[in-house]
Amino acid sequence: MVSRTVVVGVDGSPESRAALRFALADAHRRGARVKAVTAYLSPEYWAASYGLSALPTIEEVVDDNVIVAREALRTVVAGAPALADVPVDIVALPGAPAKVLLEQAQNAELLVVGHRGRGGFTSAVLGSVGMHCVLRATVPVTVVRPQQEPTDTARSDAVSVPASVS
Repeated sequence: MVSRTVVVGVDGSPESRAALRFALADAHRRGARVKAVTAYLSPEYWAASYGLSALPTIEEVVDDNVIVAREALRTVVAGAPALADVPVDIVALPGAPAKVLLEQAQNAELLVVGHRGRGGFTSAVLGSVGMHCVLRATVPVTVVRPQQEPTDTARSDAVSVPASVS
């Protein structure tokens, strides 16, 4: 029996929490499970990130990524308790996020990603994970933006202009 799965990228950002919320709700409707995927770069990229400080072990990086994903899951479920019954597998894998997500989503029903990840500058330099997924996925992809907070309608930044000028 093939398991119905919705794959979602999780990096701890507000955008990835919105994507996780969407993935959980969609999986709930489908009667599917969620595979929450977090990716990390391999050690050859770490020296540039960590400079002269001691490098973490791969086990520490994996553990940190899993902790971030679990915390995101706790936060999302706290805001939507009905989604707590969706089965979730959390995996942390080495590689570029888009590549890892595309590999993990090959047999999924849906791939869900946030609009942006941890940093806009990184996205501008390296390209958007969401864009890579949309262009290369073999399954449907949903790119989720976080919901905006309602604006304060009582406050107005409008400039008052007199009806007549003399």
